[in-house]
Amino acid sequence: MTGVPASAAGGTGAKRVPAPKGKLGAAAVNQASLWNIANILTMVRLVLVPAFVVLLFQDGGFDPAWRAWAWAAFAVAMITDVFDGHLARTYNLVTDFGKIADPIADKAIMAAGLISLSVLGDLPWWVTGVILFRETGITLMRFWVIRLAVIPASRGGKAKTLAQGVAVGMYVLALTGPLATLRFWVMALAVVLTVLTGLDYVRDAVLIRRRGLVARRAAAGAPGHGEPDEAGESAAAESTR
Repeated sequence: MTGVPASAAGGTGAKRVPAPKGKLGAAAVNQASLWNIANILTMVRLVLVPAFVVLLFQDGGFDPAWRAWAWAAFAVAMITDVFDGHLARTYNLVTDFGKIADPIADKAIMAAGLISLSVLGDLPWWVTGVILFRETGITLMRFWVIRLAVIPASRGGKAKTLAQGVAVGMYVLALTGPLATLRFWVMALAVVLTVLTGLDYVRDAVLIRRRGLVARRAAAGAPGHGEPDEAGESAAAESTR
């Protein structure tokens, strides 16, 4: 205690308001700014999507130099995909914008690469169709079970993403000889992982929804219990994992 009057210490004599406590206080302290590094990287990735397409189709889409620039744009986009999510989780920079924009940017750069390569005739349309069908289907399936539980990314899913990125990047480059053969097998691996992990996600989603519905009916039929709320449903589904 110094005995200094409040007017001298604070200039106004107003009482100091204590920091908010509890959940509201934690939310106010932990709320991340929209313009954080993770969101900026996501925005960069979104901007790189049209830039990649423009670079790839320069001079008819078959100039090795322009395709090298397109590969650089694609590579930067894939690298930012790794770092923005890691930064957001590590430094508590998760925002509503990031939750929406990050998966959109991920799907957009991969879809742009696959469709562009098929338009140029470098990649069969059925490969593009299989990968895009899987990605779209899994995204819709996540929304289908989101009230019950969140389907986490598996190791197989991460390996699939890596294989897809490497394969598309190799197809963007004007490779010849053994490297051209190698990229064929890398893409084949990516397609196999895409199908297998897609089936695995379908199995998980069906099990999660089935168990969640059973838990809901059990809670609704228990004496003295009403309909469970969404948090209860999610907890019940997670406990069965």
